[in-house]
Amino acid sequence: MQTRKLFTVSLIAILTAGAVSAENVLRWTSQGDALTMDPHSQNEGPTMAMNGQFYEALVTRDEAMLLKPELASSWTSAADGWTFKLRKGVKFHDGADFTAEDVVFSFNRAKHEASDYKEQAKNVVSVEVIDDYTVKLLTDGPNPILPNQLSDLFIMDSGWAKANNVENPQDFAGKEETFAVRNANGTGPFVLGSRAPDEMTVLTRNANWWGNDMFPGNVDKIEYRPISNAATRVAALLSGEVDFVLDAPLQDLKRIEAADGLQVKTVAQIRSIFFGMDQGVDELRSSNIKGKNPFKDARVREAFNLSVDKKAIQRVVMEGLSFPTAMITPPGVLGNTPELDESYGFDLDRAKSLMADAGYGDGFEIQLDCPNNRYNNDEKICQAAVAMLAKIGVKVKLDAIPKAQHFPKIQKRVTDFYMLGWGVSTLDSHYVFSYLIESKGSWNGTGYSNARVDEITKMIASETDIPKRTALIDEAWTIVKSEMPYVPIHHQVLAWGMSDNIDIPISSDDRLRPRFVVMK
Repeated sequence: MQTRKLFTVSLIAILTAGAVSAENVLRWTSQGDALTMDPHSQNEGPTMAMNGQFYEALVTRDEAMLLKPELASSWTSAADGWTFKLRKGVKFHDGADFTAEDVVFSFNRAKHEASDYKEQAKNVVSVEVIDDYTVKLLTDGPNPILPNQLSDLFIMDSGWAKANNVENPQDFAGKEETFAVRNANGTGPFVLGSRAPDEMTVLTRNANWWGNDMFPGNVDKIEYRPISNAATRVAALLSGEVDFVLDAPLQDLKRIEAADGLQVKTVAQIRSIFFGMDQGVDELRSSNIKGKNPFKDARVREAFNLSVDKKAIQRVVMEGLSFPTAMITPPGVLGNTPELDESYGFDLDRAKSLMADAGYGDGFEIQLDCPNNRYNNDEKICQAAVAMLAKIGVKVKLDAIPKAQHFPKIQKRVTDFYMLGWGVSTLDSHYVFSYLIESKGSWNGTGYSNARVDEITKMIASETDIPKRTALIDEAWTIVKSEMPYVPIHHQVLAWGMSDNIDIPISSDDRLRPRFVVMK
Protein backbone atom coordinates (compact mmCIF):
# COMPACT_ATOMS: atom_id res chain seq x y z
CA MET A 1 0.00 0.00 0.00
CA GLN A 2 2.80 2.36 0.93
CA THR A 3 4.67 1.52 -2.29
CA ARG A 4 1.56 2.20 -4.36
CA LYS A 5 1.00 5.50 -2.59
CA LEU A 6 4.58 6.58 -3.27
CA PHE A 7 4.21 5.58 -6.92
CA THR A 8 1.02 7.65 -7.23
CA VAL A 9 2.66 10.69 -5.65
CA SER A 10 5.66 10.33 -7.97
CA LEU A 11 3.40 10.06 -11.02
CA ILE A 12 1.52 13.20 -10.01
CA ALA A 13 4.84 15.01 -9.58
CA ILE A 14 5.95 13.96 -13.06
CA LEU A 15 2.67 15.02 -14.63
CA THR A 16 2.78 18.32 -12.77
CA ALA A 17 6.32 18.96 -13.96
CA GLY A 18 5.22 18.18 -17.51
CA ALA A 19 2.38 20.68 -17.21
CA VAL A 20 4.76 23.37 -15.97
CA SER A 21 7.20 22.72 -18.79
CA ALA A 22 4.37 23.00 -21.32
CA GLU A 23 3.94 26.71 -20.66
CA ASN A 24 3.98 28.90 -23.75
CA VAL A 25 7.47 30.34 -23.99
CA LEU A 26 8.15 32.85 -26.76
CA ARG A 27 11.84 32.90 -27.65
CA TRP A 28 12.73 35.78 -29.89
CA THR A 29 15.60 37.91 -31.08
CA SER A 30 16.61 41.04 -32.94
CA GLN A 31 19.92 42.74 -33.60
CA GLY A 32 19.94 45.12 -30.65
CA ASP A 33 18.84 45.24 -27.03
CA ALA A 34 16.72 47.80 -25.21
CA LEU A 35 18.92 50.66 -24.06
CA THR A 36 17.41 50.97 -20.58
CA MET A 37 14.45 49.93 -18.44
CA ASP A 38 13.86 53.54 -17.35
CA PRO A 39 10.53 54.35 -19.04
CA HIS A 40 11.29 58.06 -19.58
CA SER A 41 14.97 57.90 -20.51
CA GLN A 42 15.12 56.90 -24.19
CA ASN A 43 12.56 57.45 -26.93
CA GLU A 44 13.93 54.59 -29.03
CA GLY A 45 11.87 51.90 -30.76
CA PRO A 46 13.19 48.64 -29.24
CA THR A 47 13.49 50.30 -25.84
CA MET A 48 9.87 51.48 -25.93
CA ALA A 49 8.71 48.09 -27.17
CA MET A 50 10.45 46.31 -24.28
CA ASN A 51 9.34 48.79 -21.65
CA GLY A 52 5.81 48.59 -23.04
CA GLN A 53 5.57 45.05 -21.64
CA PHE A 54 6.21 46.29 -18.09
CA TYR A 55 4.75 49.78 -18.20
CA GLU A 56 1.55 51.17 -19.64
CA ALA A 57 0.35 54.57 -20.80
CA LEU A 58 -3.02 56.28 -20.54
CA VAL A 59 -3.69 55.28 -24.16
CA THR A 60 -2.11 52.76 -26.50
CA ARG A 61 -2.19 51.56 -30.09
CA ASP A 62 -3.26 48.13 -31.16
CA GLU A 63 -1.68 45.98 -33.86
CA ALA A 64 -3.56 48.01 -36.51
CA MET A 65 -2.20 51.30 -35.06
CA LEU A 66 -5.64 52.36 -33.82
CA LEU A 67 -5.71 54.42 -30.63
CA LYS A 68 -7.19 52.47 -27.71
CA PRO A 69 -7.71 52.94 -23.96
CA GLU A 70 -5.07 51.50 -21.66
CA LEU A 71 -4.73 52.93 -18.14
CA ALA A 72 -7.38 55.47 -19.09
CA SER A 73 -10.85 54.09 -19.75
CA SER A 74 -12.09 57.23 -21.56
CA TRP A 75 -11.18 60.84 -22.29
CA THR A 76 -12.79 64.12 -23.30
CA SER A 77 -11.38 67.42 -24.52
CA ALA A 78 -11.96 71.04 -23.59
CA ALA A 79 -10.38 74.33 -24.60
CA ASP A 80 -7.92 74.17 -21.70
CA GLY A 81 -7.02 70.48 -21.77
CA TRP A 82 -8.12 66.87 -21.66
CA THR A 83 -9.85 64.93 -18.88
CA PHE A 84 -9.01 61.24 -18.50
CA LYS A 85 -11.05 58.72 -16.53
CA LEU A 86 -8.63 56.14 -15.12
CA ARG A 87 -9.10 52.40 -15.03
CA LYS A 88 -10.00 51.18 -11.55
CA GLY A 89 -8.63 48.13 -9.78
CA VAL A 90 -5.23 48.25 -11.51
CA LYS A 91 -2.19 47.14 -9.52
CA PHE A 92 1.51 47.73 -10.03
CA HIS A 93 3.67 44.62 -10.08
CA ASP A 94 4.58 45.09 -6.42
CA GLY A 95 0.89 45.20 -5.45
CA ALA A 96 0.54 48.97 -5.03
CA ASP A 97 -2.66 50.60 -6.30
CA PHE A 98 -2.58 52.68 -9.47
CA THR A 99 -4.14 56.11 -8.87
CA ALA A 100 -4.22 59.64 -10.21
CA GLU A 101 -1.16 60.57 -8.13
CA ASP A 102 0.95 58.21 -10.24
CA VAL A 103 -0.19 60.04 -13.37
CA VAL A 104 0.83 63.39 -11.88
CA PHE A 105 4.22 62.02 -10.86
CA SER A 106 4.88 60.40 -14.25
CA PHE A 107 4.06 63.52 -16.26
CA ASN A 108 6.30 65.65 -14.07
CA ARG A 109 9.06 63.06 -14.49
CA ALA A 110 8.57 62.95 -18.26
CA LYS A 111 8.96 66.74 -18.43
CA HIS A 112 12.37 66.59 -16.70
CA GLU A 113 15.36 67.81 -18.71
CA ALA A 114 16.90 64.31 -18.75
CA SER A 115 13.71 62.79 -20.18
CA ASP A 116 13.55 61.88 -23.84
CA TYR A 117 9.76 62.38 -23.70
CA LYS A 118 9.69 66.04 -22.78
CA GLU A 119 8.56 67.03 -26.27
CA GLN A 120 5.43 64.90 -25.93
CA ALA A 121 4.68 66.35 -22.52
CA LYS A 122 5.75 69.97 -22.99
CA ASN A 123 2.28 71.25 -23.92
CA VAL A 124 0.92 69.85 -20.64
CA VAL A 125 1.23 72.74 -18.20
CA SER A 126 0.11 70.70 -15.20
CA VAL A 127 -1.93 67.67 -14.18
CA GLU A 128 -4.92 68.33 -11.95
CA VAL A 129 -6.27 65.53 -9.74
CA ILE A 130 -10.08 65.55 -9.86
CA ASP A 131 -10.35 62.39 -7.76
CA ASP A 132 -8.40 59.13 -7.34
CA TYR A 133 -9.45 57.97 -10.80
CA THR A 134 -9.84 61.19 -12.76
CA VAL A 135 -7.15 63.60 -13.97
CA LYS A 136 -7.22 66.70 -16.11
CA LEU A 137 -4.20 67.47 -18.27
CA LEU A 138 -4.15 71.26 -18.46
CA THR A 139 -2.56 72.48 -21.70
CA ASP A 140 -1.24 75.83 -22.88
CA GLY A 141 -4.16 76.10 -25.30
CA PRO A 142 -6.30 73.76 -27.38
CA ASN A 143 -4.40 70.58 -28.17
CA PRO A 144 -6.17 68.34 -30.71
CA ILE A 145 -3.42 65.74 -30.85
CA LEU A 146 -2.63 65.23 -27.17
CA PRO A 147 -3.99 61.64 -26.91
CA ASN A 148 -1.84 60.72 -29.92
CA GLN A 149 1.22 62.00 -28.04
CA LEU A 150 0.61 59.86 -24.96
CA SER A 151 0.80 56.27 -26.23
CA ASP A 152 4.47 55.95 -25.23
CA LEU A 153 4.41 58.10 -22.11
CA PHE A 154 4.48 55.36 -19.51
CA ILE A 155 3.11 55.61 -15.97
CA MET A 156 5.35 54.78 -13.01
CA ASP A 157 4.53 53.97 -9.41
CA SER A 158 5.39 57.18 -7.56
CA GLY A 159 6.01 55.32 -4.28
CA TRP A 160 8.37 52.80 -5.90
CA ALA A 161 10.27 55.58 -7.67
CA LYS A 162 10.73 57.55 -4.46
CA ALA A 163 11.72 54.46 -2.45
CA ASN A 164 14.42 53.59 -5.00
CA ASN A 165 15.71 57.13 -5.55
CA VAL A 166 14.62 57.28 -9.20
CA GLU A 167 12.31 60.29 -9.06
CA ASN A 168 14.20 61.74 -12.04
CA PRO A 169 14.90 59.96 -15.34
CA GLN A 170 18.28 58.43 -16.04
CA ASP A 171 20.77 60.73 -17.78
CA PHE A 172 21.48 58.30 -20.60
CA ALA A 173 23.85 60.53 -22.56
CA GLY A 174 25.82 61.04 -19.34
CA LYS A 175 25.96 57.23 -18.83
CA GLU A 176 24.17 57.43 -15.48
CA GLU A 177 23.26 54.15 -13.77
CA THR A 178 20.15 54.09 -11.56
CA PHE A 179 17.90 51.45 -10.04
CA ALA A 180 15.36 52.00 -12.84
CA VAL A 181 17.89 51.09 -15.53
CA ARG A 182 17.79 47.36 -14.71
CA ASN A 183 14.55 47.08 -12.72
CA ALA A 184 10.90 47.72 -13.56
CA ASN A 185 7.64 48.05 -11.67
CA GLY A 186 4.74 48.85 -13.94
CA THR A 187 1.15 47.78 -14.43
CA GLY A 188 1.79 45.92 -17.69
CA PRO A 189 1.12 42.36 -18.87
CA PHE A 190 4.61 41.07 -18.09
CA VAL A 191 6.89 41.22 -15.07
CA LEU A 192 10.67 41.55 -15.38
CA GLY A 193 12.11 38.18 -14.35
CA SER A 194 15.79 38.76 -15.05
CA ARG A 195 17.87 41.23 -16.99
CA ALA A 196 21.35 40.77 -18.45
CA PRO A 197 21.87 43.61 -20.97
CA ASP A 198 22.92 42.44 -24.44
CA GLU A 199 22.59 38.83 -23.31
CA MET A 200 19.13 37.80 -22.10
CA THR A 201 15.97 39.38 -20.71
CA VAL A 202 13.28 37.13 -19.26
CA LEU A 203 9.70 38.27 -18.79
CA THR A 204 6.92 36.34 -17.06
CA ARG A 205 3.19 36.81 -17.45
CA ASN A 206 1.59 39.10 -14.88
CA ALA A 207 -1.13 36.95 -13.35
CA ASN A 208 -2.80 40.05 -11.91
CA TRP A 209 -2.85 42.11 -15.10
CA TRP A 210 -6.19 43.80 -15.65
CA GLY A 211 -6.27 42.78 -19.32
CA ASN A 212 -5.63 39.03 -19.04
CA ASP A 213 -9.18 38.13 -20.06
CA MET A 214 -9.52 40.87 -22.67
CA PHE A 215 -6.82 39.90 -25.20
CA PRO A 216 -6.17 36.70 -27.19
CA GLY A 217 -2.46 36.35 -26.35
CA ASN A 218 -1.45 33.15 -24.54
CA VAL A 219 2.28 33.75 -24.00
CA ASP A 220 3.32 32.78 -20.45
CA LYS A 221 6.99 33.65 -20.66
CA ILE A 222 9.24 35.65 -22.98
CA GLU A 223 12.95 35.02 -23.47
CA TYR A 224 14.59 37.79 -25.44
CA ARG A 225 18.18 37.35 -26.64
CA PRO A 226 19.73 40.01 -28.90
CA ILE A 227 21.90 38.61 -31.69
CA SER A 228 23.85 41.28 -33.55
CA ASN A 229 25.16 39.07 -36.37
CA ALA A 230 22.58 38.65 -39.15
CA ALA A 231 23.72 35.16 -40.19
CA THR A 232 23.59 33.97 -36.59
CA ARG A 233 20.03 35.32 -36.18
CA VAL A 234 18.91 33.40 -39.24
CA ALA A 235 20.68 30.24 -38.10
CA ALA A 236 18.95 30.50 -34.71
CA LEU A 237 15.55 30.70 -36.44
CA LEU A 238 16.29 27.86 -38.88
CA SER A 239 17.48 25.56 -36.09
CA GLY A 240 14.48 26.29 -33.86
CA GLU A 241 16.63 27.97 -31.21
CA VAL A 242 14.30 30.99 -31.46
CA ASP A 243 10.70 31.24 -32.60
CA PHE A 244 10.71 34.78 -33.94
CA VAL A 245 13.17 37.22 -35.54
CA LEU A 246 11.94 40.81 -35.47
CA ASP A 247 14.43 42.05 -38.07
CA ALA A 248 14.95 39.16 -40.43
CA PRO A 249 17.89 40.01 -42.74
CA LEU A 250 16.49 41.11 -46.10
CA GLN A 251 18.99 39.02 -48.04
CA ASP A 252 17.78 35.86 -46.25
CA LEU A 253 14.01 36.23 -46.59
CA LYS A 254 13.66 33.76 -49.45
CA ARG A 255 15.71 31.22 -47.54
CA ILE A 256 13.50 31.61 -44.47
CA GLU A 257 10.29 31.36 -46.52
CA ALA A 258 11.55 28.16 -48.19
CA ALA A 259 12.29 26.44 -44.86
CA ASP A 260 9.72 24.02 -43.47
CA GLY A 261 7.73 25.40 -40.57
CA LEU A 262 8.75 29.03 -41.06
CA GLN A 263 7.08 32.11 -42.53
CA VAL A 264 7.91 35.74 -43.35
CA LYS A 265 5.65 38.76 -42.90
CA THR A 266 6.41 42.18 -44.39
CA VAL A 267 4.81 45.62 -44.08
CA ALA A 268 5.78 49.21 -44.84
CA GLN A 269 7.10 50.66 -41.59
CA ILE A 270 6.23 54.07 -40.21
CA ARG A 271 9.93 54.95 -40.14
CA SER A 272 12.28 57.00 -42.32
CA ILE A 273 16.05 56.53 -42.58
CA PHE A 274 18.25 59.58 -43.22
CA PHE A 275 21.60 61.30 -42.70
CA GLY A 276 21.93 64.45 -40.64
CA MET A 277 24.41 67.23 -41.51
CA ASP A 278 25.48 69.56 -38.70
CA GLN A 279 25.14 73.06 -40.12
CA GLY A 280 24.93 74.69 -36.69
CA VAL A 281 28.61 74.69 -35.70
CA ASP A 282 31.17 77.10 -37.12
CA GLU A 283 33.72 74.35 -37.80
CA LEU A 284 33.18 70.63 -38.29
CA ARG A 285 34.98 68.39 -35.84
CA SER A 286 36.11 65.70 -38.26
CA SER A 287 36.79 67.76 -41.39
CA ASN A 288 40.07 68.97 -42.85
CA ILE A 289 38.32 72.26 -43.65
CA LYS A 290 39.20 74.69 -40.87
CA GLY A 291 37.64 77.98 -39.93
CA LYS A 292 34.31 77.29 -41.63
CA ASN A 293 31.61 74.65 -42.00
CA PRO A 294 30.84 73.35 -45.52
CA PHE A 295 27.34 72.27 -44.42
CA LYS A 296 26.36 75.89 -43.82
CA ASP A 297 26.34 76.25 -47.61
CA ALA A 298 23.05 75.05 -49.10
CA ARG A 299 24.88 74.04 -52.28
CA VAL A 300 26.92 71.46 -50.35
CA ARG A 301 23.81 70.05 -48.69
CA GLU A 302 22.11 69.77 -52.09
CA ALA A 303 25.20 68.11 -53.56
CA PHE A 304 25.12 65.47 -50.83
CA ASN A 305 21.46 64.80 -51.57
CA LEU A 306 22.06 64.51 -55.31
CA SER A 307 25.12 62.24 -54.99
CA VAL A 308 23.53 59.56 -52.78
CA ASP A 309 21.71 57.24 -55.19
CA LYS A 310 18.66 56.13 -53.19
CA LYS A 311 17.33 53.87 -55.95
CA ALA A 312 20.65 52.01 -56.09
CA ILE A 313 20.51 51.55 -52.30
CA GLN A 314 16.93 50.29 -52.67
CA ARG A 315 17.93 47.82 -55.38
CA VAL A 316 21.30 46.56 -54.16
CA VAL A 317 21.37 47.04 -50.38
CA MET A 318 17.69 46.73 -49.47
CA GLU A 319 16.69 43.92 -51.85
CA GLY A 320 13.94 46.19 -53.17
CA LEU A 321 12.36 46.52 -49.70
CA SER A 322 12.45 50.30 -49.22
CA PHE A 323 10.83 53.43 -50.64
CA PRO A 324 13.27 56.23 -51.67
CA THR A 325 12.18 59.56 -50.25
CA ALA A 326 12.87 63.28 -49.97
CA MET A 327 11.22 63.79 -46.59
CA ILE A 328 11.71 62.26 -43.17
CA THR A 329 8.16 61.28 -42.45
CA PRO A 330 6.57 58.25 -44.14
CA PRO A 331 3.19 57.62 -45.79
CA GLY A 332 0.44 57.17 -43.23
CA VAL A 333 1.63 60.18 -41.23
CA LEU A 334 -0.27 63.47 -41.51
CA GLY A 335 1.97 65.71 -43.61
CA ASN A 336 3.33 63.14 -46.02
CA THR A 337 2.18 63.87 -49.56
CA PRO A 338 3.33 62.31 -52.86
CA GLU A 339 4.53 65.71 -54.09
CA LEU A 340 6.73 66.37 -51.06
CA ASP A 341 7.88 62.75 -50.87
CA GLU A 342 9.26 62.79 -54.42
CA SER A 343 13.01 62.19 -54.26
CA TYR A 344 15.58 64.86 -55.11
CA GLY A 345 16.90 62.47 -57.72
CA PHE A 346 20.45 61.39 -58.54
CA ASP A 347 22.64 63.77 -60.54
CA LEU A 348 26.41 63.47 -60.11
CA ASP A 349 27.21 66.16 -62.66
CA ARG A 350 25.07 68.74 -60.91
CA ALA A 351 26.42 67.62 -57.52
CA LYS A 352 30.00 68.16 -58.71
CA SER A 353 29.08 71.57 -60.14
CA LEU A 354 27.45 72.62 -56.86
CA MET A 355 30.52 71.54 -54.89
CA ALA A 356 32.77 73.55 -57.20
CA ASP A 357 30.54 76.62 -56.99
CA ALA A 358 30.65 76.38 -53.19
CA GLY A 359 34.46 76.29 -53.26
CA TYR A 360 34.86 72.56 -52.60
CA GLY A 361 35.67 71.28 -56.06
CA ASP A 362 38.33 69.02 -54.56
CA GLY A 363 35.94 67.80 -51.87
CA PHE A 364 36.76 67.53 -48.17
CA GLU A 365 37.13 64.99 -45.40
CA ILE A 366 34.42 64.08 -42.90
CA GLN A 367 33.36 61.25 -40.59
CA LEU A 368 30.02 59.48 -40.95
CA ASP A 369 28.69 58.11 -37.65
CA CYS A 370 26.49 55.09 -38.17
CA PRO A 371 24.79 52.46 -35.98
CA ASN A 372 25.46 48.82 -36.81
CA ASN A 373 22.64 47.16 -34.85
CA ARG A 374 19.52 49.28 -35.21
CA TYR A 375 18.01 49.52 -38.72
CA ASN A 376 17.70 47.17 -41.67
CA ASN A 377 21.21 46.95 -43.19
CA ASP A 378 22.21 50.20 -41.47
CA GLU A 379 25.97 49.72 -41.81
CA LYS A 380 25.62 48.57 -45.43
CA ILE A 381 23.65 51.72 -46.27
CA CYS A 382 26.41 53.82 -44.75
CA GLN A 383 29.08 51.89 -46.69
CA ALA A 384 27.19 52.53 -49.92
CA ALA A 385 26.93 56.26 -49.14
CA VAL A 386 30.67 56.45 -48.46
CA ALA A 387 31.39 55.08 -51.94
CA MET A 388 28.86 57.41 -53.56
CA LEU A 389 30.12 60.56 -51.88
CA ALA A 390 33.66 59.70 -52.96
CA LYS A 391 32.51 60.37 -56.53
CA ILE A 392 32.14 64.09 -55.71
CA GLY A 393 35.48 64.21 -53.90
CA VAL A 394 34.17 63.80 -50.34
CA LYS A 395 36.44 61.46 -48.39
CA VAL A 396 34.25 59.85 -45.75
CA LYS A 397 35.60 57.94 -42.79
CA LEU A 398 32.93 55.51 -41.56
CA ASP A 399 32.52 54.87 -37.83
CA ALA A 400 29.90 52.13 -37.39
CA ILE A 401 29.23 51.32 -33.74
CA PRO A 402 26.41 49.85 -31.57
CA LYS A 403 23.40 52.10 -31.06
CA ALA A 404 24.06 52.44 -27.33
CA GLN A 405 27.25 54.36 -28.22
CA HIS A 406 25.91 55.98 -31.39
CA PHE A 407 22.76 57.72 -30.13
CA PRO A 408 24.47 59.72 -27.34
CA LYS A 409 26.67 61.34 -30.02
CA ILE A 410 23.56 62.85 -31.59
CA GLN A 411 21.98 63.83 -28.30
CA LYS A 412 25.20 65.47 -27.09
CA ARG A 413 25.75 67.19 -30.46
CA VAL A 414 29.24 65.82 -31.08
CA THR A 415 28.72 64.38 -34.58
CA ASP A 416 29.13 66.16 -37.92
CA PHE A 417 27.39 63.67 -40.17
CA TYR A 418 25.27 60.80 -38.92
CA MET A 419 22.61 58.21 -39.68
CA LEU A 420 19.30 58.21 -37.84
CA GLY A 421 15.92 56.57 -38.33
CA TRP A 422 12.71 58.05 -37.01
CA GLY A 423 9.36 56.42 -36.43
CA VAL A 424 6.23 58.48 -35.86
CA SER A 425 4.16 56.92 -33.11
CA THR A 426 1.65 59.79 -33.14
CA LEU A 427 1.05 59.49 -36.91
CA ASP A 428 1.39 63.28 -37.03
CA SER A 429 4.19 65.47 -38.43
CA HIS A 430 4.25 67.57 -35.26
CA TYR A 431 6.16 64.70 -33.66
CA VAL A 432 8.88 64.94 -36.32
CA PHE A 433 9.11 68.73 -36.17
CA SER A 434 9.29 68.92 -32.37
CA TYR A 435 12.13 66.37 -32.10
CA LEU A 436 14.12 66.69 -35.33
CA ILE A 437 13.48 70.07 -36.97
CA GLU A 438 12.49 72.63 -34.35
CA SER A 439 15.50 74.69 -33.28
CA LYS A 440 15.52 73.24 -29.76
CA GLY A 441 14.44 69.72 -30.70
CA SER A 442 16.27 67.19 -28.53
CA TRP A 443 17.19 65.02 -31.55
CA ASN A 444 17.99 67.93 -33.89
CA GLY A 445 21.66 67.14 -34.28
CA THR A 446 21.86 69.26 -37.44
CA GLY A 447 21.63 72.63 -35.70
CA TYR A 448 18.97 73.54 -38.26
CA SER A 449 16.93 76.59 -37.29
CA ASN A 450 14.15 78.31 -39.21
CA ALA A 451 11.95 80.84 -37.41
CA ARG A 452 8.90 80.12 -39.57
CA VAL A 453 9.18 76.36 -39.07
CA ASP A 454 9.50 76.92 -35.30
CA GLU A 455 6.41 79.12 -35.43
CA ILE A 456 4.45 76.52 -37.38
CA THR A 457 5.51 73.74 -35.01
CA LYS A 458 3.98 75.71 -32.15
CA MET A 459 0.87 76.62 -34.14
CA ILE A 460 -0.02 73.08 -35.23
CA ALA A 461 0.06 71.87 -31.63
CA SER A 462 -3.08 73.94 -30.97
CA GLU A 463 -4.74 74.41 -34.38
CA THR A 464 -8.07 72.56 -34.37
CA ASP A 465 -9.18 73.45 -37.90
CA ILE A 466 -8.00 70.42 -39.92
CA PRO A 467 -7.64 72.14 -43.34
CA LYS A 468 -5.69 75.02 -41.75
CA ARG A 469 -3.52 72.61 -39.79
CA THR A 470 -2.78 70.53 -42.87
CA ALA A 471 -1.85 73.62 -44.87
CA LEU A 472 0.57 74.73 -42.14
CA ILE A 473 2.22 71.31 -42.06
CA ASP A 474 2.60 71.34 -45.86
CA GLU A 475 4.17 74.81 -45.67
CA ALA A 476 6.68 73.65 -43.06
CA TRP A 477 7.65 70.54 -45.02
CA THR A 478 8.06 72.61 -48.19
CA ILE A 479 10.52 74.89 -46.36
CA VAL A 480 12.46 71.95 -44.91
CA LYS A 481 12.62 70.17 -48.24
CA SER A 482 14.01 73.30 -49.92
CA GLU A 483 16.64 73.94 -47.21
CA MET A 484 17.75 70.29 -46.93
CA PRO A 485 19.15 69.94 -43.40
CA TYR A 486 18.98 66.16 -43.90
CA VAL A 487 19.74 63.61 -46.59
CA PRO A 488 16.58 61.48 -46.64
CA ILE A 489 17.32 57.92 -47.83
CA HIS A 490 14.14 55.84 -47.69
CA HIS A 491 11.12 54.70 -45.77
CA GLN A 492 11.85 51.31 -44.29
CA VAL A 493 10.02 48.02 -44.91
CA LEU A 494 9.70 45.56 -42.05
CA ALA A 495 10.40 41.85 -42.42
CA TRP A 496 9.53 39.48 -39.57
CA GLY A 497 10.55 35.82 -39.66
CA MET A 498 8.74 33.36 -37.42
CA SER A 499 7.56 29.83 -36.80
CA ASP A 500 4.36 28.63 -38.44
CA ASN A 501 3.18 27.61 -34.98
CA ILE A 502 2.85 31.21 -33.82
CA ASP A 503 0.33 33.82 -34.87
CA ILE A 504 2.10 37.19 -34.52
CA PRO A 505 0.28 40.14 -36.11
CA ILE A 506 2.87 42.36 -37.79
CA SER A 507 2.62 46.02 -36.94
CA SER A 508 3.91 48.98 -38.96
CA ASP A 509 5.60 50.48 -35.89
CA ASP A 510 7.81 47.38 -35.51
CA ARG A 511 6.41 46.56 -32.07
CA LEU A 512 5.96 43.03 -30.86
CA ARG A 513 2.71 43.04 -28.88
CA PRO A 514 2.57 39.74 -26.95
CA ARG A 515 -0.99 40.46 -25.80
CA PHE A 516 -2.00 39.57 -29.38
CA VAL A 517 0.44 36.65 -29.90
CA VAL A 518 -1.14 33.19 -29.99
CA MET A 519 1.13 30.16 -29.68
CA LYS A 520 -0.50 27.04 -31.17
